[in-house]
Amino acid sequence: MDLFDHAMQENIQHEAPLAARLRPHTLAEFVGQEHIIGEGRLLRRAIIADRLFSSIIFTGPPGTGKTTLARLIAQHTQAHFESISAVLAGVADLRKVIADATDRRRLYRRRTILFIDEVHRWNRAQQDALLPHVENGMITLIGATTENPYFDVIPALVSRSRIFQLEPLAEQQLDILFTRALEDKEFGYGNRKIEFSADARDHLLHQAGGDARNLLNAIELAVETTVADSDGCIRITLDVAQESIQKRALLYDRMGDEHYDTISAFIKSVRGSDPDAALYWLAKMILAGEDPRFILRRLIVLSGEDIGLADPQGIQVAAAAAYAYEYIGMPEGIYPIVEATLYLATAPKSNSAGAFFKARASIEQNGAGAVPIHLMDANRDAKGFGHGKGYQYPHVFPEHFIPQQYLPDNLLGSRFYDPSSEGYERQAGERVEKWRKAQAQALGYETPPESIK
Repeated sequence: MDLFDHAMQENIQHEAPLAARLRPHTLAEFVGQEHIIGEGRLLRRAIIADRLFSSIIFTGPPGTGKTTLARLIAQHTQAHFESISAVLAGVADLRKVIADATDRRRLYRRRTILFIDEVHRWNRAQQDALLPHVENGMITLIGATTENPYFDVIPALVSRSRIFQLEPLAEQQLDILFTRALEDKEFGYGNRKIEFSADARDHLLHQAGGDARNLLNAIELAVETTVADSDGCIRITLDVAQESIQKRALLYDRMGDEHYDTISAFIKSVRGSDPDAALYWLAKMILAGEDPRFILRRLIVLSGEDIGLADPQGIQVAAAAAYAYEYIGMPEGIYPIVEATLYLATAPKSNSAGAFFKARASIEQNGAGAVPIHLMDANRDAKGFGHGKGYQYPHVFPEHFIPQQYLPDNLLGSRFYDPSSEGYERQAGERVEKWRKAQAQALGYETPPESIK
């Protein structure tokens, strides 16, 4: 590097965004993630001792320190450190890294650590190209991803790596970074007179959503766009802070973990009869841009799976909400979605519709039983084979019921349906129990004490 290159690097360092300038240079400066990098933890010991021999993958939300940890490893290791972005690099770039690593190991017996940012962006073929070199130890991989590596990184790489999950920073941890940004004289604003009002500071800490980069970008925007007072002080009010960050960032990828975890929390809240939690998760999904049709489809499924005959109107409400949304769209379409959510969350619950799967399992395990002759279609073979002979039409009997056999001979007395004691189904269950006893008496078998599990 000549003097001109050095001067350019110095300018880049000081002209970079605040979030880049304030990256910690030592482990002592690193904030957060004590569960993996705290005193005495495995990863911290490995970094300090330069004993990072197995590959690792950092996973977690943006702004939690994945790239920063990789840079700290680069500073502590005697191995050669290479860094590429999966967004920009391809197999050709990887081949060059591997070739250089091979020469380095052969000539100087020096290891190579390769950091791949956004590693989930590489397709399977690209990840496969990396695998043999990780497997034979030519490369020690450090991957960083905001996605779940168990889904977005090939299993072979995952099995050869230790996964470290980073968590969003707490507001107390973000506050440390806030203070550092204002007091650091070399990379922050320590040489300028800046005052944040208490409510402005609290707003930025809260709205950052655990994302250090989001916080530091907001601080930088607030400071750089605010004119100093006559005494040379830049005073940041709540109004300025609100304009600087505006909207709390929502971590939500419609194909990622947050999508599946949030809809899971929503459905479990409705199933668990907690309308407040259900509304909260619904609001998160809508704010994050989730497709309302997806939410409505899940509500229709839930109405059959978790409410069923405890409240037969549940499925009607869910289906009507889906129709109403298609008819009026957003933003007004949120009202039928909310109504369906609240109705289902506050309705009596029953999962008795799962009885179908007991009946299906019986057929899968034992085969399908023969249809009793009196239940067969009498319109085709009544004369020649006696199909339908002996069938008794329930509607000509009192209460429109007559005890007769409906199950195959080998399943007489089997109980798949287990009515709940909730809502409408309590009454239905009483009727079913009376009919079952009448059938058992008429056909000469004993009723089992409980349904088939």
